[in-house]
Amino acid sequence: MIETIVHSFVTLFVTADPISIVPLFIVVTAGLNAAERNQVALRSVLIAGVILVAFALLGDEIIAFFGITIQAFEVAGGMLLFFTAFGMVFGSSSSEPQKPGANADGALTQIAVFPLAIPMMAGPGAISATILLSARAHGWLGIVELVAVILALMALIYAVLMMSGRIDRLLGDTGRVVVSKLLGVILAALAIQFIGDGVTKFAEEIAKAAA
Repeated sequence: MIETIVHSFVTLFVTADPISIVPLFIVVTAGLNAAERNQVALRSVLIAGVILVAFALLGDEIIAFFGITIQAFEVAGGMLLFFTAFGMVFGSSSSEPQKPGANADGALTQIAVFPLAIPMMAGPGAISATILLSARAHGWLGIVELVAVILALMALIYAVLMMSGRIDRLLGDTGRVVVSKLLGVILAALAIQFIGDGVTKFAEEIAKAAA
């Protein structure tokens, strides 16, 4: 039991990669105060947690209902991520951090949903891993353990994001710009990797069907 829980946690930790989310969180929440950052962090982990729990409980049914595949998630997620990365590198207004205004609550939710919850926390890798772990779970007890692991991971991610304020203060305005551009390049590479993996899996499926 303990071994299964540890394996599930490590698998989801690696696919969600909380450490890599921190610099992105700093960039997209630049200009927000501490309370607003806290709201974004909390909403993002809640949204990601709900998504992963939903796939833990009904993963196969969700995929079958919409007639889509994990490969499609990877390609679509990669394209959206690349658009964000392009804006971060070249200063597109679409990727500039949202500033609270007349619809501050909506702006904060938008940041929390994309790109933090989707596709960073609950991306194709984490969703695929959740469905796989759910399929390997032994009965409802195994599913409950998996849900507990997801909730623990989201709590850990939230704690990590709460420490990002200190990192942001150390970076300053210049450091934040440098990190934003560098992260944009890395994010673009990650997006291409998502797309490449999705296309490769599509090709493998076609090859199997033709064989």
